[in-house]
Amino acid sequence: MTDDATPTERPEPIRVTGPTGPTTPAGRPGPTSADGTLPVARRALPVTDLSLVVLIGTSGAGKSSFARRHFLPTQVVSSDFCRGLVADDENDQSASAEAFELLHYIVGKRLAAGRLTVVDATNVQPEARKQLIRIAKDHDVLPIAIVLDVPPGVCAERNRTRPDRQLPPHVIPRQNRELRRSLRGLEREGFRKVHLLRGEAEVEAAEVVTEKRYNDLRHLTGPFDIVGDVHGCRSELETLLGRLGYDLARDAEGRPVDAAHPQGRTAVFVGDLVDRGPDTPGVLRLVMGMVAAGHAICVPGNHENKLGRAMSGRKVTVSHGLQESLDQLAAEPEEFRAEVRAFMGDLVSHYLLDGGKLLVCHAGLPEKYHGRTSGRVRSHALYGDTTGETDEYGLPVRYPWAEEYRGSALVVYGHTPVPMASFFNNTICLDTGCVFGGSLTALRYPERELVGVEAEREWYAPVRPLITDAAGTPSAPESRPLDLADVAGRRVVETRLHGRVAVREENAAAALEVMSRFALDPRLLAYLPPTMAPSATSLRPGYLEHPDEAFAAYRADGVQHVICEEKHMGSRAVVLVARDEAALEKRFGIAGPGAIWTRTGRAFLGDDAVTGAVLERLRAAAEQAGLFEELASGWLLLDAELMPWSLKAVELLRRQYAAVGAAAGAALPAVLAALGQATARGLDLGELTARQRQRAADAQAFITAYRRYCWPTEGLSGIRLAPFQVLAAEGANLAVRPHDEHLRWIDGLVAADDQRAPLLRRTDRLLVDTSDEASVAAGAAWWEELTGAGGEGMVVKPLCSLARGRAGEGRPGGLIQPGVKVRGREYLRIIYGPDYTEYLDQLRQRFLGHKRSLALREYALGLEGLDRLAAGEPLWRVHEPVFAVLALESEPVDPRL
Repeated sequence: MTDDATPTERPEPIRVTGPTGPTTPAGRPGPTSADGTLPVARRALPVTDLSLVVLIGTSGAGKSSFARRHFLPTQVVSSDFCRGLVADDENDQSASAEAFELLHYIVGKRLAAGRLTVVDATNVQPEARKQLIRIAKDHDVLPIAIVLDVPPGVCAERNRTRPDRQLPPHVIPRQNRELRRSLRGLEREGFRKVHLLRGEAEVEAAEVVTEKRYNDLRHLTGPFDIVGDVHGCRSELETLLGRLGYDLARDAEGRPVDAAHPQGRTAVFVGDLVDRGPDTPGVLRLVMGMVAAGHAICVPGNHENKLGRAMSGRKVTVSHGLQESLDQLAAEPEEFRAEVRAFMGDLVSHYLLDGGKLLVCHAGLPEKYHGRTSGRVRSHALYGDTTGETDEYGLPVRYPWAEEYRGSALVVYGHTPVPMASFFNNTICLDTGCVFGGSLTALRYPERELVGVEAEREWYAPVRPLITDAAGTPSAPESRPLDLADVAGRRVVETRLHGRVAVREENAAAALEVMSRFALDPRLLAYLPPTMAPSATSLRPGYLEHPDEAFAAYRADGVQHVICEEKHMGSRAVVLVARDEAALEKRFGIAGPGAIWTRTGRAFLGDDAVTGAVLERLRAAAEQAGLFEELASGWLLLDAELMPWSLKAVELLRRQYAAVGAAAGAALPAVLAALGQATARGLDLGELTARQRQRAADAQAFITAYRRYCWPTEGLSGIRLAPFQVLAAEGANLAVRPHDEHLRWIDGLVAADDQRAPLLRRTDRLLVDTSDEASVAAGAAWWEELTGAGGEGMVVKPLCSLARGRAGEGRPGGLIQPGVKVRGREYLRIIYGPDYTEYLDQLRQRFLGHKRSLALREYALGLEGLDRLAAGEPLWRVHEPVFAVLALESEPVDPRL
């Protein structure tokens, strides 16, 4: 339960620097230098990796030389340089106001981006330092002062040797007087660390050592077991740790003093270990032992903050169970109480873990505060933010920060008890009110599995009932799942496999138009398939595409085994099929049998009854094949082809392809008849007649080619669905599995279908070894057989599914094409026109670079969306890469490729 007031804003505990370097507070993981070691040099100057370093000294003290020696050029913002930018003269003092305005702007931008920033200016006047300290506080970073106290005579001599700077004689003495007046008050001004270097020797002997922030534990990747608010419930904590698999260690009196997991998992406590419950000392003894042994990490709660102040003799309001803790601790030895005070005093407000993908704190933390260090950040992490109102119980109304959270890090917190823990906007509250008779809950990370134990009894009567309408609870589902700001404008999407993928503003606008007017409910659109690049252009006579180029390209990329899959004569479809409506509603928030959609997110079939019938047949086949059980999922996401092509593209066929065929069928016979009559009169028209006869034959081949993709359907009759990949299931991105595994699953589905009136169609395939000439020749022959029988062609994919090219220059290889299509000669006639074979030389000049780049970007985005879906991330996070795929589809590219 929340406290009745927030503490005075104070920063994190600071490190004390001594003659042999910084010392580390005991009882928690301490910061380290950038190379993982603690500096030991006598003149080591610890500088936090995200901070504002202010160099202070008179002109000529050597600040610029010091900055060049110890910091990167990009980290240093110089007042002289800014003066030069605005006045073309670094010595033009009349431009100082504009120069410092520019300097402050640059400093603010760097700190907002999380960059260490160094200000190179005299900074001897309190007013100048005051503005810089304010900027540091505005961005929640530490201001650090490095003072170069060099004798005035040395400074004057240095300035005399500089032809570009001749200062009046009074300037350096005046600056030195201002520096002398400032030395004693720098810490009072707000600098968190002050490094004073007296004389030239100390300046030369100084060594700047970059330290990680206390809250930066990104190098710890887990796995973790994150435990919610304990509130003195030692017995329940023991039970929960046992259920999580920890082995308890006890002292001579039988009290638990440590717990270790045999598989090396680390426990993480979100705070509020104390108050209200029956055994606060027992909880502290156990958690403190785990932290000291390296088996646990702990952040403070508001109750630790208040108890620590009370134990230190500070005046606090004794309420909300504080008296119970004080009474219980009074019965403990003073040595133990001293350990408790030290432990609570050393706790850090929040931790970034697992490369920044996980943040743990007590009351939640907006993304702008992640990894920052200030009293404001600590206050929010311990107490949250309030609206300024109080409820009917006299308790503060907390601001619902989680409803607006859009960060990439999963935020795990406690503080405000809820009946049950559930994910909401990539956050989760683990305080399930154990001390109030609820339960004690832990989150297994990265598994995202919740483990809980019921409270043994109600240990403390709550002031108000557990909140039942908190964000993320069943009674309060995600009320604002998507926001225009999530997709509008130029966007950059971070992907695990392909880095940052940019989406232009105009492309986002086009996608928004399609998504808002035509697409399915975005809660269902977990995936849009990427475009596919064709193989390199063939130089074989009569061919525009041939398998040889596909095999050669993969061989060059170091892919030995590829799988060739029949390219079906239909349209790409994504199918979401549910085992039952409850399974779909649990993950996607919509009850129903599932959905079928196109590459642009539109419902594939306009008839809901036919859609339902297709999904039911697929569900029955998956049930019969045991696929739901094998994948431990109540739903499946499939990539497929739905046939015939005319089922979706009937208007395209009528208006474009059939119209061309009809025109040719009407015109060319008349042309040939006229040519025949002219020839009969003795005119020599043999060459023209032959060309027109070839045109007529090409037109007939064109008509024959597109008619293969059209046949009548009625209800399910005539419809064929050819799945070729199982994209995802509950908690799993399956798209990265090898293709032979996918085809085994698909074969099981096809075999389980009703063979009396089959709906599902098998995908034929052939495995090719690109290093074996005979295997490559067999692959080409198989393609020729497919296309010779009227087939569209084949798709060539790396057997391993997710493949990278050969590494180079010490870098890992980049993504390579997940598949290339090799289309048959007659299918290409549909795409390029009836007589395209007459213009192969021109068509071979096609440029594939943009199409290949687009295919890779969309592929990476698709896998990113599936990763986020598997991780249980919120809708807006899954929707972000899906929307980006649709946006990229509006990039200008030759539609025939």
